[in-house]
Amino acid sequence: MSDISAVKALVFDVFGTVVDWRTSLINDFTKWGEANGKKADWTALVDGWRAVYAASMDVVRKNPQDDYVILDVLHRRSLEKLVAELGITGLNDADLRHLTMGWHRLHPWPDSVAGLTRLKTKYVISPLSNGNVALLTNMAKFAGLPWDLILSAELFEHYKPDAETYLGAARLLGLPPEQVMMVAAHNHDLRAAQKLGLKTAFVARPTEYGPLQKYDFEARGDWDIVAKDFGGIAHRMGC
Repeated sequence: MSDISAVKALVFDVFGTVVDWRTSLINDFTKWGEANGKKADWTALVDGWRAVYAASMDVVRKNPQDDYVILDVLHRRSLEKLVAELGITGLNDADLRHLTMGWHRLHPWPDSVAGLTRLKTKYVISPLSNGNVALLTNMAKFAGLPWDLILSAELFEHYKPDAETYLGAARLLGLPPEQVMMVAAHNHDLRAAQKLGLKTAFVARPTEYGPLQKYDFEARGDWDIVAKDFGGIAHRMGC
């Protein structure tokens, strides 16, 4: 069994791990569309949007000579392209902004808030997300996420899985990597963190992508904790 006794802080992937982005966005846009007379295949838009998420960040990650671009801006750029590709018409600038800000209004998984609240009694807890600071702050307010602070890729001007994000989080927390635990529903995120010395915890979110889910149904690495939900992580961490 892995020694996790020295851990002092837990940092969390957010999209898919803490919040159910897909259901949240589809429901949000459907309700908004009905109230405002906007018709579109919102499920196709949401799934298409997330499908280009990694590629949009890779453009920034692979061109370090260019200025860093926050996720809100990348989301807006991707949205404009998708709206055109899907033939969605009748959206003005305010509409596009409302849709982009949907990522600030995501609902947590049922176990997230209770599990985080338990962990907060003993450890420092924070997101470590590719979301920008404003996005993560607004989301925390909306969803009732009890973070102690906000750690964002924006602070390091590097998107995960760049080493600068994980090591930067440990540095700002004033801790060596081995005293920080990365929590995620994505094996690749944990793999990147583990290589840099962070402890790791996996929680499966098998409905994150709905019927489009193709991976991360189970742990695929030698992680320090594998749990079915945040309550299980809190139990393993003695909370």
